[in-house]
Formats: sequence, structure tokens, C-alpha cells
Amino acid sequence: MHDKPLVVVMGVSGTGKSTVGALLAARLGVPYAEADEFHPAANIAKMASGHPLDDSDRAPWLDAIGAWAQAHTGSGGVVSCSALKRAYRDRLRAAAPGLFFVHLTGERSLIAARLAARIGHFMPQGLLDSQFVALEPLQSDERGAAVPVGPSPEDVTGQAAAAVRSAPD
Repeated sequence: MHDKPLVVVMGVSGTGKSTVGALLAARLGVPYAEADEFHPAANIAKMASGHPLDDSDRAPWLDAIGAWAQAHTGSGGVVSCSALKRAYRDRLRAAAPGLFFVHLTGERSLIAARLAARIGHFMPQGLLDSQFVALEPLQSDERGAAVPVGPSPEDVTGQAAAAVRSAPD
């Protein structure tokens, strides 16, 4: 019997990580976790005030997500997480080596428009540029796939599910 997939839906804020992550988890029949739920209150306050997180802010957050992923190794799961830098993804993989990353990609203008339309989220649009600066796309030696976010969330989810299912073990 094969293990169920363990997936991180990654990308800058506004790419649809939460929406696609929840849809992908439902399609794969595994639990979903929202990375924002793992942030300490101080991180949320910092971002809400317009200040980007630094690596020391992200460390306990990444460790909490890694612990969730490790606990779901074998049984599967999907978690959303920006995972912008290779070092962050390496930290997550250290906790759960079988992770598959779905990198949601899109033009800055499209993502900015999505953020402008978003209501009730702590991440201000002003931090989008800092996320694009920090972003290190998946490298060829990382298990994962880039999926463009232009189509509908259902189409994006279909592409993501196909990538996950076709990934070698």
C-alpha cells in the first residue's frame, strides 16, 4: 500500500494557497492545514503593521508546520505555506522528507489585484514586493511542480492534483 501524498502548496501571498490547498486536500482525500494558523500572534501583528517577517520570525512557524507534516507522513495531508526560500523548504523537508511542493505562480499584477480584492486578511498588499524579492522558485532537484494561477481555482487544483499523482515516490 502506498503512502498518501504529503503536499505543501506554496507561493507568495495572494496566489490562492488556502483555496487551492483546501480543494487539493479534498480531491486527494487527506486533511488540510492552513499555515497562517501556525503563526505566533507576534508574527501576525508584525505583518499586519506592514513589516515583513525575517528568518528568525519564520523559524518557529516553519518548525510547527514541519511538525504537522511529520505527523501526517504516511497518512497524507496538504498544508499551505509560502515556503518562499529554498532554506525554508529544506527545513520543512528535514521534518518530512517526502514532501511535494506545489508552487502557485502568477504575474505580479494578477497577484496584486487579488490582494487588493481580499477582505479580512492580515497580510497587507504593501508586503507583496518583499515576497517576490524573497521568492526562490523550486529548483530541479526539489520534488514539486509549478502551477500557474490564472485559471479558476478548480482548474489550478486539477493541475496540482495531476502533478502530485504523477510524481515519482
